[in-house]
Amino acid sequence: MPNSDGSRHRLNGFRNALESYRRFRDAPNLAPGPDVLGDVDVPTPTNLILYGPPGTGKTYATAAEAVRLCDGEVPEKRSELMARYAKLREAGQSRFVTFHQSYSYEDFVEGLRPVSPDTGGEVSDGDGPGFRLAPVKGVFREICARAEQARKRGGSAPFDMGERRVFKMSLGRAGVEDEVYEGALAGGYVVLGWGGEVDWSDPVYKDYEAVKARWNEIEPGVSGNSGNVVQVWSFRGHMREGDLVVVPAGNHAFRAIGEITGDYRYDPTGFRTYNHRRDVRWLLKLDEPLGVDEIYAKPFTQQSCYRLSDDHIKREALARLLPGEAIEDDLPPDQFVLVVDEINRANVSKVLGELITLLEPDKRLGGENEIRLTLPYSGDAFGVPDNLHIVGTMNTADRSIALLDTALRRRFVFRELMPRPELLAAASAATGIDLGEFLRRVNERIEYLVDRERQIGHAYLMACHTRAEVDEAMRLKVIPLLQEYFFEDWGKVALVLGDPTGQRFLERIKLKPPPGLDDDGAEPRVSWRVRDSFPLDAYGAA
Repeated sequence: MPNSDGSRHRLNGFRNALESYRRFRDAPNLAPGPDVLGDVDVPTPTNLILYGPPGTGKTYATAAEAVRLCDGEVPEKRSELMARYAKLREAGQSRFVTFHQSYSYEDFVEGLRPVSPDTGGEVSDGDGPGFRLAPVKGVFREICARAEQARKRGGSAPFDMGERRVFKMSLGRAGVEDEVYEGALAGGYVVLGWGGEVDWSDPVYKDYEAVKARWNEIEPGVSGNSGNVVQVWSFRGHMREGDLVVVPAGNHAFRAIGEITGDYRYDPTGFRTYNHRRDVRWLLKLDEPLGVDEIYAKPFTQQSCYRLSDDHIKREALARLLPGEAIEDDLPPDQFVLVVDEINRANVSKVLGELITLLEPDKRLGGENEIRLTLPYSGDAFGVPDNLHIVGTMNTADRSIALLDTALRRRFVFRELMPRPELLAAASAATGIDLGEFLRRVNERIEYLVDRERQIGHAYLMACHTRAEVDEAMRLKVIPLLQEYFFEDWGKVALVLGDPTGQRFLERIKLKPPPGLDDDGAEPRVSWRVRDSFPLDAYGAA
């Protein structure tokens, strides 16, 4: 049963989060701090893209934005920020996806996948008899469903999980025995199809061996792994009042959650062998199933009734799906953030499709001009909740912002993150090298020779604590990046490094013409290579 001390602790924490949200709401220009996104206060957008050269802290900035949008404030310490970000991801309030050239609408929104009727709607490998193609939700539709459920949960704190155990409880096969599921929801109970026409009410059947012995009277020699033994004992003897039951929709999704409120009772229904019941209070009934990975780290198994492993339950995420103690009528819903890394690497217009219209703040669910569109594969009416925020990152060294779809640019706020040499003060003190000044010189030369979008970010050098670590970062990260920028034009790489004669980071070697060409007056050629070790003055002014 719930732990009262734990309940008070959770409730106090939720009230603190609410107060933080109000401070954030009443001060919309609040920025996460100069150590994250610069000194300029900017309005918090619903749709935001952070763009800039590589190594400028875009990924870290998305974590700060996610925490700020969900909590209303950002911890000052990096370790605390990342710990809170990890908690939000564990709770399902923040999701992370990386776009790439092959990423599609079917991956992001929904697409058709092979489904076998024998698996109750579970996605199969397509080899089973009679498989069909069915719409399966992508990451964006999944987080939208989660955010919409939070809007419906309304003014309550997260559910008090306490020490409750959680069971998977099948209620007929999805799409095949829906009358079993619908009857259970309407009647406020769960029902088991194993156990035949035996009344298991006698207290002796709380013991597993008693259940096994009784069933052996019906089927002599039956093993202890029989569903009529294992399932009956789990439902009759192991489950108790206060425990939660999760009703699956196939092995990869769930469609309802309830709280056990009564003991086992024998109650023949007249429908096959569904004769065994327990009363429940339904806490969650989903119009469309959510992925099991929202609340559990593994797919469900085919067993009808079994206890889920505590090690794999995402208790915080589960608690935030369910209604808890009422706080206030105007309590804002949980905020959700989808982080899209490398958003410019995919064909964004193709990935988003008709969603491009739904992303506008006033057209969100709950907005002034709320819109729902019909999705092409499932035919479902779909809208984007107003408590879902999208934060993307864009590496300008890969593709210019000017190449993005104009419709996308109109719907997003773009915030530039450029190299910040001043953040290298600690690394400079630790290594004895003025890394800030060195980075400034390098980036000025890159901007002169190419453009400002292909500079070197401060993040490449921030973690350096020794001269050897700086040398390694230069050899393995910075110089290879310069090679890419200048298409292996080593002469320009040398100019950027302030090393035109090959005395610092590079070695300039003259190649003599091979025999047979020297008589024709062939000129020597120059070859470059990265030095095995850099001289002490390599990072000095040049």
